Amino acid sequence: MVASGLTQAAPQTFNTALPVAEGNVVLREQFLYRKADDDPSPARRDLRVNGAITVLGYGLTSDLALFGALPYLDKEFDLDGPGGQRIERSSRGLGDARLFARYTAFRDDAPGRTFRIAPFLGVETPTGDDDERDRFSRLPQPLQSGSGSWDPFGGVVLTYQTLAYQLDAQFAYQANTEANGFKFGDEARLDGSLQYRLWPRKLSGGVPGFLYGVLEANLIHHEKNEVNGMRDADSGGTQLFLSPGLQYVTRRWIIEGIVQLPAAQDLNGAALEDDFITRIGFRINF
Repeated sequence: MVASGLTQAAPQTFNTALPVAEGNVVLREQFLYRKADDDPSPARRDLRVNGAITVLGYGLTSDLALFGALPYLDKEFDLDGPGGQRIERSSRGLGDARLFARYTAFRDDAPGRTFRIAPFLGVETPTGDDDERDRFSRLPQPLQSGSGSWDPFGGVVLTYQTLAYQLDAQFAYQANTEANGFKFGDEARLDGSLQYRLWPRKLSGGVPGFLYGVLEANLIHHEKNEVNGMRDADSGGTQLFLSPGLQYVTRRWIIEGIVQLPAAQDLNGAALEDDFITRIGFRINF
């Protein structure tokens, strides 16, 4: 069996089924940068998002873990306005907190490997400001720090871990609700991750940590947004990201980084396409 009380390799763009030991706390801090300026419209729209996401996990029992995630987001959005002048709009502040529980429903442990299935259920809460304004008017809802709505989500994550590599897969669904006459489209996603030990190639005593190569895939589908009950034809669609990354894992902490690259984007109408998303961060077990 792979020891569960130590820090282990894990996906960087979604959750894992590996346990948080009873009474232990896991802190994860992740910094992200997103750039989206592939605009099919003549407005030359350019979206840039800098953010930091703080995640705390607590092992309530050996099978049940509780999590809370709180983002801080700095959004900048530029586009060509009437007469060709460049319009710049922005927002910054705390986003919507996500609270959820994950339960290990199935485990199969053997020397040197473990397989686990863990469903999770939670809610995204309206902690972010959803009524920010600038000199032009109220900011569009996607540019707000928060949604203003209570949005339930759930899914299941599977993890197979050996001494040399780890495989993770997740299915998740979020049902978004209406606030301020606006409803973000529901989100369904299917994720996969491979973490493979690059160094040391052979296990031996006295090694301070392990270097893993990471390859992840994220298939994400958004339904169209709704404005005052009418669907926005220039929103929603399906994206596939392929994401290479690295992790350095020690007994109590991890440093990690990954780049999400769009392999395919089938978006509706003039919806803005992503260029890339970078994520770097660390995790600590207490």
